[in-house]
Amino acid sequence: MKRILIIGASGGIGTALTLAARGQNVEIVTLARSRDGFDITDEASVQSHLGALDGTFDTIIVASGALEIDGAQPEKSIRSLTQKAMMDQFALNAVGPALALAHAADLLPKDRRAVFAVLSARVGSIGDNRLGGWISYRSAKAAVNQIVHTAAIELARSHPDSICVALHPGTVATPFTEKYLGRHPAVAPGEAAENLLRVIDRLDAKDTGGFFDWAGKAVPW
Repeated sequence: MKRILIIGASGGIGTALTLAARGQNVEIVTLARSRDGFDITDEASVQSHLGALDGTFDTIIVASGALEIDGAQPEKSIRSLTQKAMMDQFALNAVGPALALAHAADLLPKDRRAVFAVLSARVGSIGDNRLGGWISYRSAKAAVNQIVHTAAIELARSHPDSICVALHPGTVATPFTEKYLGRHPAVAPGEAAENLLRVIDRLDAKDTGGFFDWAGKAVPW
């Protein structure tokens, strides 16, 4: 039986991924701050929780993240930037996934296909940015894209059949986004989760280090 690890499993997308995976023939292991005390922004927490897991996983998904942290809303312009808001975004949306990648390599098998997927966002694409604004969140997501791409190169040396990618789930109707849906069409968390799992199933070794949307299409860096 295949095994899947979902990090950030208590959030809107993380919960939906857990439910969607239950419909497949897989063993599911989850980590969440609210249930397990897992703090992805704290290296000791990441190391101890991941180090306590047994065996290997065919799929690891980092689904943690936030658009608002401590009430700080996305900036309308760079003039609204504050140091704390930007540092908080990087801690959760970039450094956190980097810590997970740093401590999870031993949880991936070396002798067969395995996928490590980090949820990113299209607004982290530099090539797709035509509106400005949201600089802290955008920058943190751009950073995590680079982290994933770099980790994929390194991971391939020890895990030649591994696939390490950043995934954009689309605009998902969760408490994470409810204040910002506006003109953007949104999908239910369950639909987003099914889309993401479908993309993960279709990835192969040539896709490692890439950035893909919910339909499996490459997103520009």
